[in-house]
Amino acid sequence: MADQITTLEELGAVAGVETAAEELAPREPVRDELGRAYATGKRKDAVARVWIKPGSGKVQVNGLELNKYFARPVLQMILRQPFTVAGVEDQFDVYATVKGGGLSGQAGAVKHGISKALQLYDPALRGALKAAGFLTRDSRVVERKKFGRRKARRSFQFSKR
Repeated sequence: MADQITTLEELGAVAGVETAAEELAPREPVRDELGRAYATGKRKDAVARVWIKPGSGKVQVNGLELNKYFARPVLQMILRQPFTVAGVEDQFDVYATVKGGGLSGQAGAVKHGISKALQLYDPALRGALKAAGFLTRDSRVVERKKFGRRKARRSFQFSKR
């Protein structure tokens, strides 16, 4: 009983079959020639282009500082969430351009872009970001207005007489 096979890896080694873990190559970091990682984030109608690089934690959105562009503390907190979950606060500089939507949607788009760029820069951070749900695009958008209605679902008031 000493030579009993206990794991799938041992079974694969005995049978001469590679396991799925050996077949899949580990993720490689994706960076440009300047050492930056780029990603696109989306939320509602907002689209954000985000570049991150190692630095002191400076965040610039559309050429403005974070606290100037997103004045509300809630929106600033949303942007910092990916860094706190990944445990890399004040280690990356962020440069983002964002278009479309309102401020809340733009903050969500930049957050999505930062999360995707972080996992591209360092694939080891992917697990924490994915578990927090930051890599999933929130696909909820405004429903369109239908003809014959006042809004998307609101109908005109019915009067029998």
